[in-house]
Amino acid sequence: MGLVACASLARAQSTAPRWRIGYLGPSAETAPRLLAAFKDGLAAQGLVEGRDLVVEYRWTNAGTRMNDEATLVASAREFVAKKADVIVASIDPAIFAARKGGGTTPIVMLNASDPVGLGFVASLSRPGGNVTGLTNQSSDLVEKKLSVLLEAVPGAKRVAMLVSGPGKLRDDTVGRARAVASSGGIALQVVEATTAAALDDAFAAMKRERAEALLVTDTGGGVFFTERARLSELALVHRVPAMFANAEVVEAGGLMSYAPDSIENYRRAAVFIDRILRGTKPGDIPVEQPTKFELAVNMKTAKALNITFPPALLLRVDRRVE
Repeated sequence: MGLVACASLARAQSTAPRWRIGYLGPSAETAPRLLAAFKDGLAAQGLVEGRDLVVEYRWTNAGTRMNDEATLVASAREFVAKKADVIVASIDPAIFAARKGGGTTPIVMLNASDPVGLGFVASLSRPGGNVTGLTNQSSDLVEKKLSVLLEAVPGAKRVAMLVSGPGKLRDDTVGRARAVASSGGIALQVVEATTAAALDDAFAAMKRERAEALLVTDTGGGVFFTERARLSELALVHRVPAMFANAEVVEAGGLMSYAPDSIENYRRAAVFIDRILRGTKPGDIPVEQPTKFELAVNMKTAKALNITFPPALLLRVDRRVE
């Protein structure tokens, strides 16, 4: 009897998952496509949950605890206590928390806004330390976003630009937008909102300046992603056509977005995880910049705002939300 029990235990141990992953990211309820892409990416690398690894999920936007730093740091420390092999962190607040509470555990970023400027890595090509992964940073993205926004709202001469987070990326992004606006004879109003509580005041400031269109550029902090439903609602209530920072906002009711494909980032993260699990140091794996972009539009919101997209723009749309 004892020998049988020991044999059964040995078999169970031999088939137990070898690795443990800690995941700090948007929940399945708020961003189902992102989480599904992450799981698909793992499977594509031959990493099956329950067989090869265990993934412990902690959400960055769980109700009233949304983006609460203490909660996120506590989750990172919990991963360390459970001897996680890798911590996967989605948006900037999760990455900050993983670095603060994760000790020396390797960290894979999913969607960092400015990994060098925010101090996550030493450089994109040579991250150093225990952090690597993917960024949504692209040097000329703001020019393209503003160009597409003006294509959708061709008569706009006063454009508001909503920014969040400090640092070089924010300053560079604002500078590029000002240059494009100036060359087109457009007045650009820069409005900052670094917290959810600041959004109402930000839209009030836009209203005072009679903004005719809005460019939302998430330059750090992650508040525009976690508050995407409210952002969409505020833009609709104030009747200002808006270009948002990612397609998930369009799914939540925003008018349009031109952005790196977040789905691709969440799927690609598995490649980084696989390399780290097989022995490569995270500091030796270059951070990847986006190579795939998508234009998304919400046709229901366009109708509510009396926006008629030009046919040439609609031909370039990658995702339509009806």
